[in-house]
Amino acid sequence: MADIFSKEKRSAVMAAVRPRGNKDTELKLVAILRRHGITGWRRHRPLPGKPDFIFPQARLAGFVDGCFWHGCPKHCRMPATNVPYWRRKVARNRERDRAVNRMIRGLGWQIMRIWEHSLRSDVLVAKRIRMRLSCPAGAGKLARKKSG
Repeated sequence: MADIFSKEKRSAVMAAVRPRGNKDTELKLVAILRRHGITGWRRHRPLPGKPDFIFPQARLAGFVDGCFWHGCPKHCRMPATNVPYWRRKVARNRERDRAVNRMIRGLGWQIMRIWEHSLRSDVLVAKRIRMRLSCPAGAGKLARKKSG
């Protein structure tokens, strides 16, 4: 479908849009945590990259990554216009995610990244969080290395 605005007008319209962050996805995760009785979490604590939630006792920092902005392999669909710009944008976001992961791990914390689309299955998200809370930092990595 053709855009009803000229390229210049579309650019002005998009520039006027102010981000809301990922508040909707964060609130979905909060609802999942509460519905499944998962406790011990906090929101918006000062760690690199500003995790969406943390579990201080387990030293687990969690991020809910939007499928478009973080380049979900299943659901990220690039816009039809200005493709090189959007590819670079998403690639920079992913590189920043990796850098943030390294910084937080360097502080002795575990990282958990949850794709936005996975919030549709709150049972699986809750199960995954509980599993991460029940195993010590790095245990999953060791198990994967031994089997692979």
